[in-house]
Amino acid sequence: MRRAVNDLLGAYDKLIMDPVHGGIPLYRHEIQVIDHPLFQRLRNICQNDILSLVFPGATHSRFLHSIGVMHVGTRMFRSMIDAYLRERQLSERMDLSLSQLDAIDYLAKTIRLGCLLHDSGHSSFSHQFTQARRIRELMSRPGRFADLWQGVDYSRYHQGEPDELEHEHYSVRVAHEVLTSVDLESAGLDAVDVIGIMETTDVTPSDTFCRHARTFWDFIAGDDAVAGAIPERDVPGLVMGLLSSIVSGEIDADRADYMLRDGFHSSVTIGGFNLDHLLSNLRFGWDVTEPWMGLAITQKGLGALEDFVYSRYQMYRKVYAHKTALGFDWLLREAINEVLEDPESFEWIDTCLSDMNYFAELTDSFFWEAFRKVARRQPKSYSFSIVNRVKLKHLDTRENMAKAVITQHGHWLAGELGLNPVDVVTCSMRARFSNIQDNFNGIKVLVKNPVSRERSLRKITDVSAFFSKFGDGTITHFYHRPEVTTRAPSDLME
Repeated sequence: MRRAVNDLLGAYDKLIMDPVHGGIPLYRHEIQVIDHPLFQRLRNICQNDILSLVFPGATHSRFLHSIGVMHVGTRMFRSMIDAYLRERQLSERMDLSLSQLDAIDYLAKTIRLGCLLHDSGHSSFSHQFTQARRIRELMSRPGRFADLWQGVDYSRYHQGEPDELEHEHYSVRVAHEVLTSVDLESAGLDAVDVIGIMETTDVTPSDTFCRHARTFWDFIAGDDAVAGAIPERDVPGLVMGLLSSIVSGEIDADRADYMLRDGFHSSVTIGGFNLDHLLSNLRFGWDVTEPWMGLAITQKGLGALEDFVYSRYQMYRKVYAHKTALGFDWLLREAINEVLEDPESFEWIDTCLSDMNYFAELTDSFFWEAFRKVARRQPKSYSFSIVNRVKLKHLDTRENMAKAVITQHGHWLAGELGLNPVDVVTCSMRARFSNIQDNFNGIKVLVKNPVSRERSLRKITDVSAFFSKFGDGTITHFYHRPEVTTRAPSDLME
């Protein structure tokens, strides 16, 4: 109990300096996680694949992003706790019991570790790695999941084998490896609870989590918890859902950090939003009739939330889907395919994707050296273009084209420019914003009755028309393929 009180009062073991958030405090068990080789590898994985070839400052790593997400997730949870206590104390005298302090501490530390490890399964060049054709084939090999968990019981986290592995599955595997090798017991935590709030998992929380969840639910919902008479067995799931939404949801610590961080290091302002204003208006929401527990926002905070969403929308359009950036992403995927044409490289990467003893070797550095090796041997190669920043020649940009129309437009461009249609390649980025309305309806708005001063929960789209304005948008860039000596089978018009 003394540990819980000390931690809530701000006692920490180390301070790490971050250019975006300033000083970020760390606890002893978190330092052990960060020092683990499987986490240290994130130092050598760029947050935005090779975006630095377009925005030179964007060289920041997954390592610092992960620590930043932990910091933001902590601020989100504590901000909601602070607001709840402040508003309750205005109407009634309330002191926290030791069991309530202990529950808040346990949930806060669980959030911190879930945020810290949420991206630990990313491989070289982050998302572009798994989009390369030959990597996709490797990760889809039957038996890959079983090999990855050989000798370890994965049933605590997954109900069955996934049809296709994604980086989130690797994050769970890395998290298990890391958390079982550090002293979680001294922190009073259980690995299954941390991994349970990460994506792709379905867990039965520990008895400790269940006990703290019921204490927390009774504390937050108050009289509603008694009146609602929700079965005791359902409460841990409600609380775990709340924690999961902080790690991965529509308003989550991951998006908040990468938007601020990517905007900062890219030296653009469109990714900026007022994090302090947003956090100060977040609240716990609950409804005993559904039952539901999740994030809520005050009515006066809708402006901050709208800024958050619009900034994300603009970052996709102006930075992530930049014509030169998407062209280099295409070259990067083809260069990765080139590297895997080498049997030795293929076998090594195959091994790294199946064995946690070698997974730490999959970094950007490995592929940069492999690209240089291919480039020295074969000057007219995709690897040479990456190493020497030989960008694709941009021909045209169109938005919201159907796949068949994209192909037709590519042929038309080839005819008009006197090119072989095969030499016109396309890169598309689909910004999935049509689900904003549905997903944000899972975030309630606290609406205050001007007469009774009582608050009720409303669907966000019933209060603000802003979130109904977004739809999916596809930006497609057309390029002239560079001349290469040999072409891989994937060298077809996309």
